[in-house]
Amino acid sequence: MMRRILWLATLALAAVAAACGWFGYSVALDRTFPRVATSVVVPDGATGREIARLLEARGVVRSAAAFDLLARLAGRRSDLEAGEFEFVPHQTAIEILEHVAFGGQQVAVWVTIPEGFTAKEIARTLAAQHLGSDDALQEFFLHRTLEFSTVRTANLEGYLFPDTYLVPKAATTAEIAKMFTDQFVAELPPDSRSQARRLGFSIPQIVTLASLVEREAKADDERPLMAGVYYNRLRRGMALEVDATIEYTFAHHKDVITYADIARDSPYNTYEHAGLPPTPIANPGRASLWAAFHPRASDYLYYVAMGNGHHAFSRTLAEHNANVARYLH
Repeated sequence: MMRRILWLATLALAAVAAACGWFGYSVALDRTFPRVATSVVVPDGATGREIARLLEARGVVRSAAAFDLLARLAGRRSDLEAGEFEFVPHQTAIEILEHVAFGGQQVAVWVTIPEGFTAKEIARTLAAQHLGSDDALQEFFLHRTLEFSTVRTANLEGYLFPDTYLVPKAATTAEIAKMFTDQFVAELPPDSRSQARRLGFSIPQIVTLASLVEREAKADDERPLMAGVYYNRLRRGMALEVDATIEYTFAHHKDVITYADIARDSPYNTYEHAGLPPTPIANPGRASLWAAFHPRASDYLYYVAMGNGHHAFSRTLAEHNANVARYLH
């Protein structure tokens, strides 16, 4: 009986030693993979296990299991980055891990631009990813223009479409801007030109209105109704009185717009100046663009936030004042 136990223990130790030997060879010595130079795009949000499987499927590592275990043992599983990587032939799994964990062979990075970001905020986001300097990016975004049906925009504010992009690390500022503006053009509603004619506004004016919707609305189902309120006020010659347009001129975000803020003279002060502001005040997403080109018809002229992500809409000033008293006091 004792001999059998010793024999089984010896086999177990031999199996462990063989496994350790296989693992050590697989991650530290084996340079079979990649067999050729290989480009791999790691999706944004991929888990460590998914990345390991992707590297095996693309022929970058021999074993996803060994690579995943290596990442776990090295404490690097959470450090694995998304983006596009180019791997030269014949590297060890340890070298591959170092590259994916620290971006050593990363040629493109994922960048997410949230809906409602301004050009300045987008410039800061890109600069944080080492895709250019904040000042140079802002300078480009705020001094380049686009043209829609013979109407030229003031700059690129409003036309840098919010999305997640795989941006080459070697991309120039102009190339990055083109990537964002090309996506904006692709996201315009197919009937944008005919809708602009029907509404009686140019596409840049409608994009400006969409930026107001983006900054003011929280619920997607209210965006077309809010856009309708703006069109109603514009057609009546009423000031839009949108707090977000005033905030656009501030260096930093303010939770509350004061009477002193409203009294400041600025072309973006839609309490003091009728009509749309000179440019968009943010970069609107798909839902706000659609709402601006397809407003919901109503008699509403006012709205006020109810504090739950929704707004109370009203037709008269008396109704509006009652809603203000109810929700803001």
